Amino acid sequence: MRLTTLFGITLSLAISIGEVTLPVTQAVQLRDGVVYFVQPPKLVNATTTYKEVNVWGATYYFTIDLPENAGESLQKVTIAQKEGSQNIRYNLDDTRAFVGTRNRKETQLKLSSVTNERDTRTVSINFDPPVTPGQTITIALRPVNNPSFSGVYLLGVTAFPAGERSHGQFLGFGRFQFYSNRGSWWFP
Repeated sequence: MRLTTLFGITLSLAISIGEVTLPVTQAVQLRDGVVYFVQPPKLVNATTTYKEVNVWGATYYFTIDLPENAGESLQKVTIAQKEGSQNIRYNLDDTRAFVGTRNRKETQLKLSSVTNERDTRTVSINFDPPVTPGQTITIALRPVNNPSFSGVYLLGVTAFPAGERSHGQFLGFGRFQFYSNRGSWWFP
């Protein structure tokens, strides 16, 4: 089912039971105060600087497009490891965010906090002030080192609009493939 169709059905049902206030140029907010994006952000790209296992100094880049018609500013992004044989640890103090892409960095964005929930393997990046619609931003997340085990690691990205009670929109997975760096030079 297409997202626009799903949104239209949901909106129609909510209006018919009196649950939604919908200013044309603002975010969707339910009567209980939960805020939604009108047009959700999009995960444009997820890349890493190094694809070998155990490498120090890597950076994982997540590029997100916040459309003009998002209806609300971007307050928080969470990145949750959903697959991978080893939990990735991060240097949270080295986390950066900026307007632009990995190769075209513009204005640096101020972060209010970056936290890690070990049980859910989720890093939360909070913007202060929130990112205004109509911008492409990139988050640079620094692992302590790449995982020790090769394979596919999936990192789920979720965006939250500004507001005390905001609904997160899942944007997709950053897929990282890490390879063993044991080449033929290790074995004569």
